[in-house]
Amino acid sequence: MRRAELWSELMKLTPAERIDLAQDLWDSIAQHDLPPLGEEEKEELERRLEEHRRDPSTAITWEELKARLMSRLK
Repeated sequence: MRRAELWSELMKLTPAERIDLAQDLWDSIAQHDLPPLGEEEKEELERRLEEHRRDPSTAITWEELKARLMSRLK
């Protein structure tokens, strides 16, 4: 099946089904198959880690983040 045909079929799925599929696809990629981080990405991660170390109180839990995101969808 060509990519355009596949895309057309995928767009027939509900949003929830597409999300499940995306998660399944992501989970199917082994850690060692991921492309390496670029220098800019590494620098950004280091910057964020340093920021967190300076002020850990700025961090929020996954549950808090999820609740904020879900409230935007309502």
